[in-house]
Amino acid sequence: MNDRPARPSPVSQALASDRLGASAVVFFVISAATPLTVVAGVVTTGYATTALIGIPVAFVVIALVLALFSVGYVAMARHVAIAGAFYGFISRGLGKPFGVGAAWIALLSYNLLQVGLYGAAGVAAAPLFREWFGTDLPWWLFALAAWVLVAALGLQHVDVNGKVLAVLLAAEVAVIAVYSVSNVANPAGGEVSFATLAPAELFGPGAGAILALAVLGFVGFESSVVFSEEVRNPRRTVAVATYVSLAAIGGLYAFASWAMSVATGPDRIVGQSQAQSSELLFSLADSQLGHGMATAGRVLFVTSILAAMISFHNTIARYTFALGREGVLPAALGRTSPRTGSPVAGSMIQSGVGLAVIGLFALAGWDPLVHLFFWGGNSGGLGVLVLIVATSFSVVLFFARQPSGENLWRRLIAPALASLAVLVVLVLVLANFGTLLGVPPESPLPWLVPVIHGLVGLAGVLWALVLRIRRPQVYSAIGLGAKNKALAGPEDYRGTHL
Repeated sequence: MNDRPARPSPVSQALASDRLGASAVVFFVISAATPLTVVAGVVTTGYATTALIGIPVAFVVIALVLALFSVGYVAMARHVAIAGAFYGFISRGLGKPFGVGAAWIALLSYNLLQVGLYGAAGVAAAPLFREWFGTDLPWWLFALAAWVLVAALGLQHVDVNGKVLAVLLAAEVAVIAVYSVSNVANPAGGEVSFATLAPAELFGPGAGAILALAVLGFVGFESSVVFSEEVRNPRRTVAVATYVSLAAIGGLYAFASWAMSVATGPDRIVGQSQAQSSELLFSLADSQLGHGMATAGRVLFVTSILAAMISFHNTIARYTFALGREGVLPAALGRTSPRTGSPVAGSMIQSGVGLAVIGLFALAGWDPLVHLFFWGGNSGGLGVLVLIVATSFSVVLFFARQPSGENLWRRLIAPALASLAVLVVLVLVLANFGTLLGVPPESPLPWLVPVIHGLVGLAGVLWALVLRIRRPQVYSAIGLGAKNKALAGPEDYRGTHL
């Protein structure tokens, strides 16, 4: 009789497969991009801070750059299916130590993005509650209500989250469309102007800041690959979801930002953005469509933030799961629920981080909008952009070693061109990071945030080197995803279903 403990079933470290179609992944991706938040906030910030009117063109340019990046990205996804997308891709391209370093940066960045949204949700919901009920409540109560919903959904089937996002996103996109059509139908001076669509309007002293703001508006598009282990027909679904999401996001942003300039007039859009900031979109709706439609937009602004929280929460949980399953993090984090197949441990830890941050900001009295949402979101976006650059170079190196049947365009030409393009965008973001944060020139934040990302990445690299010495079997399987179980022994895979 063999008394050795049975090796856990592979399903104990498996996400629920075959649960998501392309449309569901699109909902996750576009929700993470927070379209209404970008249209109301990022667009007006771009007009106000740069005094250039080429924002619509900037969105088109960045959409094309990211589409070029996606050629190699989705091609590699056909050969590397792993819930921790950047982690797996960079491990297989630049090497395992850099992959673990990327995973550390990804966890930091996505958590900054996710918890930062609690500040925005609380600040946006409080005035609505005051208008409806005549009562002032602190922002953190609304943030806690959002936290409860996100935490509960994180423990459900992934397709349940997808259905919730479908409803929220459909309403959000509908109100952007209605507002934009109304803006075009009510042009300043009675004439529709196409001035902001002229490519020449993108050039000027603030062009780098415009492109930097535009690329941060797309953060979240890359999460399509994170769900590659849970989709139907992964080879097709991930590619379709990625390209559809980029086209939808880029088209929506360009149309909405142009329409806003039509309503104010191209010569007044900068001044109006400086005077009203994110309220400009809703004040235009108020004057054109009535107070009820403007209020509906403000409500959907809150649900837009909520949808992004749900999407980022799921992304973080899957990164944590991927690292736990491979033994890079404690094996307990690589567990899934037998009922839902969701990464329970990763979800609960992310919920714990969110609760701790809400509590800290509430007790300390820190500004939830500037310090939590604005600084946190931009800092997280910078980290994701760094990972996009590293991943782009990883795609080139991966296919150089193993062409895997991909043609020359997908394995070399497009990834090489994309690597140069996204590297230029990163340089522009770093050069204008102080502007993005809205801090004075003497502030240390513009260099402190990149340094922190670098130190976190370095910590991950060092941890990978420790694993190479102390747990070589775990190290050898880093970045292999579900295939890891075929290589790792029972002592390295203790995760089971909860």
